[in-house]
Amino acid sequence: MPSDLTRSAILAAAERLYAERGFSDVTLRDIVAAANVNLAAVNYHFGSKDELIAELFVTRSIALNRERLRELRAAEEKGGGAADIYDILRALVAPVMRDCLGPETERSTAARFMIRASIESVPPIRRIKTREIDHLRKFAAALKRALPGRSDVELYWGLHFALAMAHHTIRDSERLTKLSDGQCDLDDVSGVIERVVSVAAMGLVAAAKPQPARARQLQ
Repeated sequence: MPSDLTRSAILAAAERLYAERGFSDVTLRDIVAAANVNLAAVNYHFGSKDELIAELFVTRSIALNRERLRELRAAEEKGGGAADIYDILRALVAPVMRDCLGPETERSTAARFMIRASIESVPPIRRIKTREIDHLRKFAAALKRALPGRSDVELYWGLHFALAMAHHTIRDSERLTKLSDGQCDLDDVSGVIERVVSVAAMGLVAAAKPQPARARQLQ
């Protein structure tokens, strides 16, 4: 098998197995068997299991963050340089929620892999998440332009909570469906996105209002 096809076969097999079984239950031997290659090929192209996981996560994250920033730029152009807070938050959470929720995705291999990456705390993904934050700085700057006078701390917490809501909704969508007896429609992806955006925006707006003494002490 040509080198580039070997690499692609390894990545495809690894992503599918990790999506199905998780990171800890999949060995390199499982991957080489699924890809129909030898172990030396994995070592040659990736060096280790951690590097293989990192390659998959980076590839998916680059595509996701590129779409986030494209939507952010469009929102700022529409706003003449300062986007509406709802549009900023929508650009942040909508791409990942569209990729992972709804009947159109049918929980694709890529979606299930990213859900696994969100649920399972493995070292190579933790390192990448901690290091790769430049795109989030762009969102923080956009929020600063949209909400002048707010402290950086408020904006960072706002971004953090918006992302947390989006990822928790994706991870626990089945539990919410069961809890609500199907009343919460997770297939209405645009509706779910708007709920997350609305709550996140309310949190940022409320941060500017006078707070009780007890709440101020927690800051």
